[in-house]
Amino acid sequence: MSSVKRLVYAVIHFLREQSQMDTFTPDEQESLEVAIQCLETVFKITLEDTHLASSQHLIEMFTNSIQKNDMLPLSHSLPEGVVKADQLKDEGNNHMKEENYGAAVDCYTRAIELDPNNAVYYCNRAAAQSKLNNFREAIKDCESAIAIDPKYSKAYGRMGLALTSVNKYEEAVTSYQKALDLDPENDSYKSNLKIAEQKLRDVSSPTGTGLSFDMASLINNPAFISMIGGPAAGVGGLSDLSSLIHAGQQFAQQIQQQNPELIEQLRNHIRSRYLSGSTEEHS
Repeated sequence: MSSVKRLVYAVIHFLREQSQMDTFTPDEQESLEVAIQCLETVFKITLEDTHLASSQHLIEMFTNSIQKNDMLPLSHSLPEGVVKADQLKDEGNNHMKEENYGAAVDCYTRAIELDPNNAVYYCNRAAAQSKLNNFREAIKDCESAIAIDPKYSKAYGRMGLALTSVNKYEEAVTSYQKALDLDPENDSYKSNLKIAEQKLRDVSSPTGTGLSFDMASLINNPAFISMIGGPAAGVGGLSDLSSLIHAGQQFAQQIQQQNPELIEQLRNHIRSRYLSGSTEEHS
């Protein structure tokens, strides 16, 4: 068995070198990563097991193993669950191409149940979840993939997309930067990083759609309270401010489109102030 492990170690080392080359497409690189993870899982070998390294060429080692008849066919070595999980991953990929994202999620989930230590399955499910606008689930899947393989650039890239979609721009920037550290030539990561950085600047700007403007002045404006349907709406005298209210409503609609979480946050803040004021008056 030791000679088999040495051979497998050499194969893993060879595949790892190949996966770093830019002659492969992203899908081909992903397939290499799957192959490496399967070998490492089945034979319980990693590149840190340097005692298994050999001075022989890979082809020479393979030939010697065949001649000694101490090597079983890979199909006999891989657990049935691992083989089935990889088949489910391929089915999920086909569903993604057909834009059948719900079915893809189901396939990746079943693959994960069979082989929960494969980062690719979590990362692929994250892509499908994002297509279904399940961004928080996508973030969790990316985190799981990264926990298994901290050098999986695609997981950081897909997490950046999901974080951007839920307006967590600062975290998205960090994810894209990590993805680029691992894959510096990826144009998609570069462009998405620029988008996230721009959105972060827009939110941080005093004229942006974030919370950087004077919140205290805004929520104490009776017209604004009336505009967003606060408890104080209907106070006498607001009919003279109809133009202001109309303009404010247009402003609120614009914010709602660009940052839907903002209006609800303001509603809750105003309601809490109103309830707090009522309690103090009756205490």
